[in-house]
Amino acid sequence: MASLGDLYLIPVPISDVAIDHSLPEHNLLTVRSLKTFICENAKEARRFLKLAGYANLQEAEVIELNEHSKHGDLSSFLKHLKQGESVGLMSDAGCPGIADPGAEIVKLAHEQQIRVIPLVGPSSIVLSIMASGFNGQNFAFVGYLPIEKPLKVKRIKELEQLAQKQHQAQFFIETPYRNDTLLDVLLEHLSPQTRLFMGKQLMAEGQMVLSKSVAEWRKMPKLVLHKIPVVFGIYV
Repeated sequence: MASLGDLYLIPVPISDVAIDHSLPEHNLLTVRSLKTFICENAKEARRFLKLAGYANLQEAEVIELNEHSKHGDLSSFLKHLKQGESVGLMSDAGCPGIADPGAEIVKLAHEQQIRVIPLVGPSSIVLSIMASGFNGQNFAFVGYLPIEKPLKVKRIKELEQLAQKQHQAQFFIETPYRNDTLLDVLLEHLSPQTRLFMGKQLMAEGQMVLSKSVAEWRKMPKLVLHKIPVVFGIYV
């Protein structure tokens, strides 16, 4: 029986800065040594491989894993690993498995006794937690908030209460074209003393990292966040 391959978790840059600003050489050498990659979007994956100096792009096998993949089909993604070939798992940007469908593949790999090797790299969520000044020992990333305003307001109030009662910082994201709407709701419904963090375009030229009370944000000119990647956080 062939020995199992390793599953490498490959971070991808979160901005257009030079690749060596966000990924160590060890990552790039690992990427170049692999033949098969699991990704969200094949086009984005091949773009990253080119940036990483992958020599023979036409020989790389890129397998898509996204919202169109059925759970019953996921075991097929482990085929190469079971045959002894190491495989790379990557997100479109940032770290695989964090706000990313790749977590299901990692779970299956553990169940099949396949060694999982995470590589170091950028995550807008982790960078935001670092930069917020909030509680770094008790925090939660809760993903996307509800779209409908009444449900969104209810969820924001719940997160604010958690932050206050459990001293737990709360971080979340929004689809970029709805960022302005989310900011309006946050400033309207959070308590004035609650601290609101925004990490905009992290690791990019237009990066902004600010943490202020809601009262202070309300006095400032309104930010324009439309179609710009932002991580939000609140803490009391």
